[in-house]
Amino acid sequence: MSEPPLRRTLVRDVMSTWVVSVGPDTDFDEVARVLALHAVRAVPVLEGTRLLGVVSEADLLRTAERGDGGVGHERPQWRDPRRPTTARTLMSTAVVTVRPEASVAEAARRMRERGVGWLAVTEFDGAAEHVVGVLGRTDILSVYLRDDAELRAEIVDGVLRPVLDDEAVAVSVRVDRGVVTLAGSVPDRGRALRLAALVGRLEGVVAVHDELVPDERNEPMAGPVH
Repeated sequence: MSEPPLRRTLVRDVMSTWVVSVGPDTDFDEVARVLALHAVRAVPVLEGTRLLGVVSEADLLRTAERGDGGVGHERPQWRDPRRPTTARTLMSTAVVTVRPEASVAEAARRMRERGVGWLAVTEFDGAAEHVVGVLGRTDILSVYLRDDAELRAEIVDGVLRPVLDDEAVAVSVRVDRGVVTLAGSVPDRGRALRLAALVGRLEGVVAVHDELVPDERNEPMAGPVH
């Protein structure tokens, strides 16, 4: 039996196309102001839309520490001409990116694995990588902000009926703030497990409570005991 088609939100569906960024020649103080003004922890460094790198709070803090002469220093280190002063010299070129056609689930996994709170959404034009949006944790969590009635309708029409056909009427579905309870009778335990697994994969489902019971008429009879 083939898998029923399930909703799959893509990065392009939830990303922000308004990108807070700085240019490569933006000075240290202006980068700090941009981060504070927009309450973000990092900004991409762009030349037009071409991605050059990213400057984070950590980059600024490392540079600020170099300005503290500390005890025993004859002169403050901020006078060191090698001290980074622009976004180009502050930035890291190792930017964690994602494509707009990637799924939100893939983007969430990438955020977790790389330990970042946002991703630059990019497309390639030849060898150049261009930013078309940004994706934050809030954007990813938006897929869970689905109405319970909408979610229940998708479960019934997109999972129960394709899997159980006419026998779907024997299953009740309750949804409370994304928590789904499946109850009633199913032909066999294997079908119950499959339903619970499919419902658990739906975007917006927080948890699944499986209260399904196999129809005893379809369960194999135990053989005689010798």
